[in-house]
Amino acid sequence: MLRSLYVKNYALIDEVEVEFKSGLNIITGETGAGKSILIDALSLILGERASSEVVRKGADKAIVEGVFYVSGNKKIKKILEDNGIEFSDELILRREVSAKGQSRCFANDTPISLAVMKEIGNHLVDLHGQHEHQSLLRVETHIELLDDFGGLIGMVEEFRNEIRKLESLYRQRDELMQKEKLLKEKKELYEFQLREIETINPQVGEIDELESELKLLENAEKLYEATSQLYSLLYGSERSIHDMLVVIRNQLEDLATIDKRFQPYVEEARSAQAIVDEITNFIQSYNSRIEFNPERLEFIRERLHALNRLKKKYGGTIESVIEYRDKIKREFELAENFEEEIKKIEKRIEEQIKICSEIGERLSSKRRDVAETVSAAIVGTLAELGIENAQFEVKIENRPKREGRCYVRLGNESYEVTNRGIDFVEFYISTNIGEDPKPLVKVASGGEVSRIMLALKSVLAKSERLPLLVFDEIDTGISGRIAQKVGQSLKNLSKYHQIIVITHLPQIASLADTHFVVEKVIQDGRAVTKIRELGIEERIKEIAKLMSGEEVTQASIESAKELMGLKK
Repeated sequence: MLRSLYVKNYALIDEVEVEFKSGLNIITGETGAGKSILIDALSLILGERASSEVVRKGADKAIVEGVFYVSGNKKIKKILEDNGIEFSDELILRREVSAKGQSRCFANDTPISLAVMKEIGNHLVDLHGQHEHQSLLRVETHIELLDDFGGLIGMVEEFRNEIRKLESLYRQRDELMQKEKLLKEKKELYEFQLREIETINPQVGEIDELESELKLLENAEKLYEATSQLYSLLYGSERSIHDMLVVIRNQLEDLATIDKRFQPYVEEARSAQAIVDEITNFIQSYNSRIEFNPERLEFIRERLHALNRLKKKYGGTIESVIEYRDKIKREFELAENFEEEIKKIEKRIEEQIKICSEIGERLSSKRRDVAETVSAAIVGTLAELGIENAQFEVKIENRPKREGRCYVRLGNESYEVTNRGIDFVEFYISTNIGEDPKPLVKVASGGEVSRIMLALKSVLAKSERLPLLVFDEIDTGISGRIAQKVGQSLKNLSKYHQIIVITHLPQIASLADTHFVVEKVIQDGRAVTKIRELGIEERIKEIAKLMSGEEVTQASIESAKELMGLKK
């Protein structure tokens, strides 16, 4: 629902703000007053293109801002969230067009692209008249409208879910076949790499152990000489530390017999002797086990070189090398089962195609039933709106598969699908006797197309999701009884949508829930368009003016009251 529209420096508009209401909003005014300018301004915040020519002379930029109530609109919520904009019950769309032709778009004060603004507009407003924003003139919406009208959304979602499963199976098969292809291409390389790694057979922690052993072997001579010298100092020489400690201990024992204060140091000397004996035993044992093994030394050096080469080629650490080896092994194991795994997936694909085909065929049958109901209802409504002898067809086509995957089969034939099923839907219409129905998107513009839209909207009203419908020039070429019918259809439609209508006909204007008048006035020597909401008395006079022209008579006043239902 459009709550308000603010327009500044746009064409003849200096600055206006209009607060629209729910139900049927009628806009009237003299020819040339600028009624359609408001609708043109509204189209700007729906993503239509603009040029610098719309900027009022002397102004730097034109500004159009609309405040919409969008609570519960899931499509708008998703678009906003996909573009990083917080969703709330109120959406403010603003468009600025500079005198230099530059354009800026905003949603809730967040800059957005024109494409995003247009996408939002497509889910907010339908403009009918000399405008592009007509959902029914976009073929892609026809199937959605038909499904909404027929209550088929649940079945469409069921089909969509099953198609997603089928697509997932195709992806799995493609990935498996791609792996098989890559493995075949790399088989020789993988076999060489696997032989190289397994020939060396690296072990976790092996490098640290070998480097420690290498250090010992490389320093064996130094270790032997040093430990031999230590053994001699501690025990082997004539004045060894061991012998000196024995002498020191004996002297301390003699002194302790004289003075007991020496006794603790006797124990210290014995401890020192025990420590020297322990060190001597370790050194003697270590020295006896020192290995001089040039063959082992050369083996370790070669082994470390081989291990480091693997690290450099396959991952930086021995753990990475082992992980890579295991990965190649798994690839080879998988390769042995490729054919079997692909067959399993293809079997599941066939089963899924059957599921999708069954749902798609059932959905298509339902659509054809709904299409007959819709067609008959729209033809009847068009007749009421003054378009006699109309033909309306909902063409449902199943397209044979041309290339790519076959998602669905009916009998022996394969058909294209979308995420809405196997059907491609388009509305066709003929408004003249003897003419074959043609695509709705190619029908004439102006009042006739607006009435066609009105008939379609009236039939599809309860299911159509767009909150606001705008009709400009809907009354072109109609009068009298037909005008009354058009007005009543708009009134009925306003129970389900907010409606804005620009009209010259009193039969339509008299049914307004809210009535606005657009006037062109001279202000500071320049023409300016103004718009204001009318009270009940002003409404009566405006409708009387529509009936009798500029000169409002008492008779036209009374007729206006009667038309508005104010006279019993």
